[in-house]
Amino acid sequence: MLTALHEKRRFQLILGFLAGIGFGFLLQKAGVAYYHVIINQLLLRDFTVVKVMLTAVVTGMIGVHLLVALGLAQFHPKPGTLGKTIIGALIFGIGFGTLGYCPGTVVAAVGHGALDALFGGVLGMLLGAAAFAVLFPALQSGILQKGDFGDVTLPRLLKVNPWVVVLLLSVAIIGLLYWIEKAGL
Repeated sequence: MLTALHEKRRFQLILGFLAGIGFGFLLQKAGVAYYHVIINQLLLRDFTVVKVMLTAVVTGMIGVHLLVALGLAQFHPKPGTLGKTIIGALIFGIGFGTLGYCPGTVVAAVGHGALDALFGGVLGMLLGAAAFAVLFPALQSGILQKGDFGDVTLPRLLKVNPWVVVLLLSVAIIGLLYWIEKAGL
């Protein structure tokens, strides 16, 4: 089924575009596209962002492993390095710390008319991507290759069936979400 989809590039673009609109709509409806919600999350006053992220983790984790189990997808984790993680964290952290949006929420904020997200966020992402593209050759031969840890996953690391990890993490996350709600956070 998905093999046929891979051959239809135009349909993939349309599907991706529609999925992006749907994702932005859901971010907007969840309230995480508002600067004050994100800042209040960082100040530990409003846990909306954590609730949305944890719900997405459980949904995505179950969805991906279900697709793999049904033979509709293949799981190919990308190998990582400490250098890639540090550079990625710096780029994300500088943007997030400067503007108060992450890449997904900044685009959703643009969707509801936030000019700071448009000019600071989208323009910042484009400039950041351009700077990274210019610096990539030097980074690729240097820091990005430092501290290789391969394509490790929790199930491989623990040497267990992936569904054990999915089940345990899902129960733990759902328990945490329940506690957050009961605590009124």
